[in-house]
Amino acid sequence: QVQLVESGGGLVQPGGSLRLSCAASGSILSIYNMGWYRQAPGKQRELVLTITNRGITNYADSVKGRFTISRDNVKNTVYLQMNSLNPEDTAVYYCYGQIRSSDYQTRQYWGQGTQVTVSS
Repeated sequence: QVQLVESGGGLVQPGGSLRLSCAASGSILSIYNMGWYRQAPGKQRELVLTITNRGITNYADSVKGRFTISRDNVKNTVYLQMNSLNPEDTAVYYCYGQIRSSDYQTRQYWGQGTQVTVSS
């Protein structure tokens, strides 16, 4: 079994910062892509930022220059640093991982989601 566990969400004022973390655990052989998606009320889930195991990033234009992603391949953890937050960033943020487990199958895994609310 593979699990992704997120932490770090919460309430922040406009212009503030938050840092999300997501740790993968279980019978993991390799982790390829990791990253973050988000879903605001009444909207579809959308890409925020992802990073490959070689450090190549893919991001939404709406977060360019404000959000950064990093990963610790030893700890199987990915981080999302969010700066200059605005109310449009309010959403449930989901961690994502493309992971090969001990049965040699590569699957997509999702965390349970963490709420980020930007409000004064």
